[in-house]
Amino acid sequence: MMMSIGAVAAASTLDLLAYSPPGWGATLLKGLLNSIVIALGAYGLGLLIGIGGAFGKLYGGPVLKDLLAVYTTIVRAVPELVLILILFYAFTGVLNEALLAWGFDRVQISPIVTGIAVLGIVQGAYQTEVLRGGILAVPSGQIEAARAMGMSRGLLARRITLPLMASNALPGMANLWLNATKDTALLAVIGFSELTQATKQAASTTKAFFTFFAAAMVLYLCISLLSTFLIGRIEKWARRGQRDMRG
Repeated sequence: MMMSIGAVAAASTLDLLAYSPPGWGATLLKGLLNSIVIALGAYGLGLLIGIGGAFGKLYGGPVLKDLLAVYTTIVRAVPELVLILILFYAFTGVLNEALLAWGFDRVQISPIVTGIAVLGIVQGAYQTEVLRGGILAVPSGQIEAARAMGMSRGLLARRITLPLMASNALPGMANLWLNATKDTALLAVIGFSELTQATKQAASTTKAFFTFFAAAMVLYLCISLLSTFLIGRIEKWARRGQRDMRG
């Protein structure tokens, strides 16, 4: 009995998405792993920049506040794709020019390191504002009570400001994480082999554009659903012991 057209199409699709050649499954999964590694690294770097930037904008000197204001304004005003192109070429170019000036040879920077640095700078500007808002939302009465008890600035930040800031900022920080996972796709324009670039390579080679871009969509959706579940658990843990203000 002859196979139906649908069965043939399904078999062809499974062959294309198979892990081993001639399937492209391994290529897609490698691209997915690269996307996750870059998103995690960029988010972590952005968090370090964001914490420093938030405290700097609130408690720093005039010069520091002005510099941070320029940084966050430019990054949030310029399209991310343009920033990625500028930072990618500027980052590598300035570093190599500095090495040549100091008598060293040019270096080939790892694409993953470059991707993390570029997206981390972008994430840092947004996280600065989210965390600053989280700090401002901390009840002033709790800070005054801690100061009345004789807490030092470091102890106050560790026991009062940072925990309450984290719970206040979690919704915004969750959105920035999801943005980080999607922004890795922008690195395809500089030739980095993340999920979107791997999908484009597979689709261009096989001409099965719908199959591979649909597969990429499913993979991105899985990342978002898993992230949303984990963030929900983290938010529940972070808000433990706090009074429910709803209703």
